[in-house]
Parts: sequence; C-alpha cells; structure tokens
Amino acid sequence: MIFCSEVRVFGSTELTDTLKYYLTKISTPLSSVGDNSRLLREEYSLEQEKILEAVKQALEKAPERKFSESVDIAINLKNLDMNQPTNRLDEEIILPNGLGRPIKIAVFAKGETAQRAKGAGADYVFDPDEIAVLGEDKPRAKALAEEVNFFVAEAAFMPAIGKTLGQVLGPRGKMPIPLTPDKDVVQIINKSRNSIKLRSKDKMTFHISVGKKEMEPQKLAQNIETIISRIEHRYERGLYNVKSIYVKSTMGPSVRVV
Repeated sequence: MIFCSEVRVFGSTELTDTLKYYLTKISTPLSSVGDNSRLLREEYSLEQEKILEAVKQALEKAPERKFSESVDIAINLKNLDMNQPTNRLDEEIILPNGLGRPIKIAVFAKGETAQRAKGAGADYVFDPDEIAVLGEDKPRAKALAEEVNFFVAEAAFMPAIGKTLGQVLGPRGKMPIPLTPDKDVVQIINKSRNSIKLRSKDKMTFHISVGKKEMEPQKLAQNIETIISRIEHRYERGLYNVKSIYVKSTMGPSVRVV
C-alpha cells in the first residue's frame, strides 16, 4: 500500500494544482491493480453523470422558443500562452451523435471522383476550372465559405486553391481536406457529416456547438464528453489547463460542466 500523510513544499505555502492531483492519487491505498482499475472506472462514471446532469439542467432552464435552438459549450482555458501557436486548438472532431442538423460539404474534383462525391450527397462539387472563377468573385467566395462547413479537394488542386481562395478560407479554418489517391472521397464526406472544427485561435475562451436542443440529453452529453476528452489529451497537463466549461442553449442560461 502507498500512503501520503504530509508533504512540505519549500518556498511555497500552497500546493500547485498538479501536485495536489498526484497527492490525491497516491493518498488512496491501492492494494491491487484490480482496485486501481475499479477506482478509475468509478471516477470516469462520475464524470459522465456530471456532464449529463449539466445538460439536463441547461435544457430544463431554457425557455421555449419558436425556432430550433443549438446547444453550445463555452470553454475557458488557463495557464497557457496563446501567443504560442502550439497552444492553440485547431482540431477536427468526429462527434458520436452528430450535430442534429445538416453539415454542408463542398468538393473540388473532376472525373470519377467528382461523380462519386455527387453520389455521396456533397452539397457542391466544383470542377477545377471553377477555382479561378471563385477567386475572382470574392463576395461569392466569402458567402460560400460561411455556408459550407467542410471543403474537400483533390490534392493536385490544393496549390491553386491556396493561391486563389486561401485568403478567404484560411482565416475561417476552412482550407480543404486534401484528397490523396489513398483516400476515398465518399468516406471523407460521410465522416465530415458528423464532424466539427474545434478552433481556439489565440483566445482563452471560445464556443462550439455540440448539437440541437431536440436531441436526447444522453447524446448531447456524449458529444461533450468527446470534446472534453480531446482537449484533455491535447495538452500535457490535461484538464488542469481548463478553467471551466459551460453548456447552454442558444437563448438559455449557462450551466457549469467542469
């Protein structure tokens, strides 16, 4: 067994969050690997219940509206220098239950790949010749960038897209997913329909949609759990770099998750 009764930190009267975390872990007697696994499972289960309870409260407190509301989470980070690009979040996350609304996808391709993209239900399929046309029509390009959630492009056309549309798509985090010969356009389209972009830019606080108010609370909670897990694994200190996470409907009050 391992016990910790007292630890003195020289030069400091307060333990850091990280040290507190490890003291909590080692102060629990672990008589076997089985006990350790059981404790971890119980802790994980409690986190799931906490997320689900927060979602239920947010939905219950949300007033009835005449339109379909989204459910969003606000993520507040801490102890990170967001001027360092390596600390910024720019992740594509597949949600287990989708967003409960259509995700629009545009594909730049030709020939068989273009036909397969149309068959898979891509909202727009552009021939490579249209890249230059879009580049010259900035209002249309900007409108398209706002409307479409994900762009996909055959790898051969990426340089032209970067040159003509990069200034429009880049700042919005919507540069196309490169379609290399070993990738299937149908699979990418299907995967993107359940995906979201998690982007913090240089901000410590940012928002992201996790679904619609009409979705079951359990499904919304699973989506939130997936996002939290990605953030936890993204940073070396895990959730110690997360100050708080709140969930709310579009017009409803916020409820704290973490």
